[in-house]
Amino acid sequence: MSLDRTIIGTAIPKITDEFNSLDDIGWYGSAFMLTTCCFQLLWGKVYTFYPPKYVFLGLITLFEVGSAICGATPNSMALILGRAIAGMGSAGIVSGAIVLMVSAVPLPKRPLYNGFFSAVLGTSSVVGPLLGGAFTSNVSWRWCFYINLPIGGLAMLVILIALKPSPPVAPGLTIRQQLAKLDLLGELKYAWSNWREVFLFVLFGFCLIAFIVTEIFTQETATIKIRVIKNRSVISAMWYMFCLASTMLTLIYYLPLWLQAIKGKSAINSGIDTLPLVVSLVVGSTMSGQLVGRLGYYTPFTMASSCLMPIGAGLISTFKVDTSTGTWIGYQIILGFGIGLGLQHGPIAVQTVIEPKDVPMGISLVFFCQQLGGAIFVSVGQNVFNTKLISGLTSISKHLDPHMIVNTGATALRNIVPAGDLPEVLVRYNEALKLVFIVAVIMASLSALGSFTLEWRSVKGQASMIGIYNAARELREGHNRVILLMWVSAQGISSGEKAKKAADYHRNNSVTPNPQLSTQQKQRDKTTRRCLKGWGNT
Repeated sequence: MSLDRTIIGTAIPKITDEFNSLDDIGWYGSAFMLTTCCFQLLWGKVYTFYPPKYVFLGLITLFEVGSAICGATPNSMALILGRAIAGMGSAGIVSGAIVLMVSAVPLPKRPLYNGFFSAVLGTSSVVGPLLGGAFTSNVSWRWCFYINLPIGGLAMLVILIALKPSPPVAPGLTIRQQLAKLDLLGELKYAWSNWREVFLFVLFGFCLIAFIVTEIFTQETATIKIRVIKNRSVISAMWYMFCLASTMLTLIYYLPLWLQAIKGKSAINSGIDTLPLVVSLVVGSTMSGQLVGRLGYYTPFTMASSCLMPIGAGLISTFKVDTSTGTWIGYQIILGFGIGLGLQHGPIAVQTVIEPKDVPMGISLVFFCQQLGGAIFVSVGQNVFNTKLISGLTSISKHLDPHMIVNTGATALRNIVPAGDLPEVLVRYNEALKLVFIVAVIMASLSALGSFTLEWRSVKGQASMIGIYNAARELREGHNRVILLMWVSAQGISSGEKAKKAADYHRNNSVTPNPQLSTQQKQRDKTTRRCLKGWGNT
């Protein structure tokens, strides 16, 4: 998955050369991410119906089909279609990996494993631009997609053999019940004032209102549970990941374009030159994962991320045609480290503040926003770039055709522009890309609205709450609630609020606690009596 995201960046200029499709750059990313967004919540529901292992394998297969179509594509439209199909599969792969980890790893250890998870993703992110450049320069850009086939096949084989299937959260539902719970119910071609654009915006608003109303009044079968979406940290994490992904994907797609068009780099060299961004991202992600595992708190790292990202993106937006190598390397390091500090903590925040049974939905919401941010702002970047480039080129010379330059791939720019006009064209090209980078600066700055409003929760403290929930589940099976009291005493938990939450858990699940307690049990020490608070007739 991570390899697929970064490998295409260095190949895009060559793809646009072959298909004369510079105006389709945004779609190569957006088609993938839009279908990822559309199916994110759907797959989150499906994971609760069947053993996650088999759902995961099915989605990898779908992703492989999309990759095969991309590799064999005869034109730009077919490539976009393949990216859309691959996005459908990818929608459940990342969140599915987290769901599989949740069932196997206790919460206090998850930041540590998330660090390893990020390291693996980061390693593939580092290799991606290099492989993409190597394939594009020496073999064919099509191998940027074909490479997914053997890697995905090997992953499926390992999962099939090594991973034991865990039971679904909601087993025993009929197909009809499952379908009910699934709840199935820019200016490049047209100006913003065109009736088609206006109609789509109005239709979007109407559908959004209808969706919200439906979710409120059909909570039993709703795609999004109100109790999850009302949580402050869930909303904050969703917004934070939306902004982070908008920043990251915009720059991952357009930095190689800047390097190849402005600096004249080859595909493989542009991949090498984006390594400072990717490597620093991996270092920041791995380091913050390890520290959260030890300290317990993730909020400080998301706050630091929201401070560093705008600085790094802002510095990148100052790029000029003659920007030195040391400068653009240093700016990438600042940005990458800032992104890495907070990249994995949106899902961790959600796991910490909601009940275990809602974790698949919470994770799906976060990844939905992450993919949506990338999908929207890669397209926004394309809109901004094309509009600015065409207006800038129009003012240079009458004999230059701006649309011909826009439709020509970035690597072929020097072949079609007369030598006398090339310096000025590069300046205009650079100005258009700088405006795209400014969009990334804005989104990086807005991420602070999410990171600074996250609750200060510790993943270590939440482990105690999960213990209470597990004890409550035992009570649901008919055991005396003394089990919970003994567990509370053994843990030394003195907060009556936690016991009250466990009582609420009972009520929400239609459980009547056993009121029978011996006189001797009622005379427990002060700590235990405080833990009994809120449990009814004690």
